[in-house]
Amino acid sequence: MESQQQNQNGRSAGVSRRSLLKNSTVAAGAAMGAGYALLNTTNMAWAQVSEEIKVGVVGCGGRGSGAMGNILEAAQTANHKVKIHAVADMFQGQADIAAKKHNVAKERTFVGLDAYKQVMASDVELVILATPPGFRPIHFEAAVEAGKNIFFEKPVATDPTGVRRVIAAAKKAEEKRLGVVAGTQRRHKGAYLEAWKRIQDGMIGDVMNMSVYWNGGGIWWHKREPGMTDIEYQVKNWYHHIWLCGDHINEQHIHNLDVANWFMGGHPVTAYGSGGRQVRDRIGQPGEIWDHFGIEYVYPNGGRVLSQCRHWPSANDRVNEYINGTKGFGSDLDASGTKPFLTVRGGDTWRYNPKEDKARHPNPYVQEHIDLLNSIKAGKPLNEGVRVAESTLTAIIGRMAAYTGQEVKWDWAMNESKLNLVPENLTNDSPAPPVVVPQPGETKLI
Repeated sequence: MESQQQNQNGRSAGVSRRSLLKNSTVAAGAAMGAGYALLNTTNMAWAQVSEEIKVGVVGCGGRGSGAMGNILEAAQTANHKVKIHAVADMFQGQADIAAKKHNVAKERTFVGLDAYKQVMASDVELVILATPPGFRPIHFEAAVEAGKNIFFEKPVATDPTGVRRVIAAAKKAEEKRLGVVAGTQRRHKGAYLEAWKRIQDGMIGDVMNMSVYWNGGGIWWHKREPGMTDIEYQVKNWYHHIWLCGDHINEQHIHNLDVANWFMGGHPVTAYGSGGRQVRDRIGQPGEIWDHFGIEYVYPNGGRVLSQCRHWPSANDRVNEYINGTKGFGSDLDASGTKPFLTVRGGDTWRYNPKEDKARHPNPYVQEHIDLLNSIKAGKPLNEGVRVAESTLTAIIGRMAAYTGQEVKWDWAMNESKLNLVPENLTNDSPAPPVVVPQPGETKLI
C-alpha cells in the first residue's frame, strides 16, 4: 500500500504559504470576518426557511442538549426565531428529557437507532446532529437528502470510508444550497480569527511549523445497566469504542488539528507517530481506545506539525497551539480567548483583547449557530462540510499511523483505504463489534 502513495514532501518551490492562502477561498471567507470558506452563491436558489425555524435534534445527550441551548441563545442574540420542534435519541430517557425541556410534542419525540429517519421525514427545516461520531455520515447523508439545513458536531466520521461519504454529501448540500456548519467552534472565535488575519497580513511571515496539544485528564464511563444489550452498552460508552468515537485523537484533538490545517493552509500529506493505552488499562476503563498519541504531520510546503493528546489523570494539562513563522511566532491560541499573542522576532507583540471584539458573541458555541442562522436567512448559506471532513481525516491518519507503526499518506487514506468500522443495519440486538485494543506490529493498514 505504501508504494502507491505520493511523495511525502509535496513541496511547491518558490510559492509562499502566505501567498497561497491569500488567494484561497479560505482566505476569501476570512476576509469577510467569518474564518471559514464560503461556497459560490451566484445565481442559485437556496433552501428557504420559515420566519420561525423549526429545529430537529438527533442525539439528545450532553452535546445535543448543549447545542439546543446554544442555538436558542444564538437566535435570541441575532434576532431570529427558532424552536426545537422534534427530537430523537436511541434511549427513551434522553429523548423524553429533551422533549420535556423544550415542549416537544409526544408525536415528534422519536426513539431508537432509526429514529433519525423520522426527524428527516418531519417538517423541520434545520437539524442538529449530535449522536456518537460513527453515526454522523449516515445521518448527514439523510439530512442532505431530505433538504435540511445542518449543524453537525465534530468529528464527522471514524474511518476514511465515512469521510468520503461526508465529502460527497457536503458537495450535494452545496448543490442544494443548504447551510452546513460544524462544531469546530474555534473557527468562529474572535481570538483565532484576529490572529489568523494578522498572520495573513504577514506579521510573523510564512507559517512553517506548529505544535498543537490537547493534553487533559480522563473521561467518563458508565456501568452496565440491567437488561442492556451489547450494542446499547457500547453506545452508552461510545467514547471508549473506536467504531463510535474514532479514539480521542479524533473526537477531541480534532479541534487543535483543525486549527493546524487552518493556519498551515490545508491538510497534511503524511502522518507518523506513536501512542498507547497504559493508564486506561491500569484504572480499568472499558473499551479499546488509547490514552495518548504523539503524531508528526508533514504539510505540502515541507512544514511540520507536532501533535500531542492524552487522557492522563492528575497530569499537567495543556490545550493550545503554538505557531512558528519565518519572521516570528504565536502562542496560547487556546479556548480561553484571553492569552493569544503573536510576536515578531525583535519587534512588536500583538495580544488579543476580547473587550475590543464586540461584534462577536463571547461564547463560540453560540457564535457558530449565529453564523449559520445569519447565513441561511441572508440566502448565502455557509458550507463547512468538506473542511471538517478533511480535519477529521487528519485525525484519522494520525490514529492509523500510531496504531500500525507505519507512515500513512493522505492520498492513500482518502482514495484507497477500505477501512469501514461502522456495521450496517444495526439494531439494538445486533452483535456488538469486538473489543480489540490496537497493537503496533499486529494492527494492519486497511
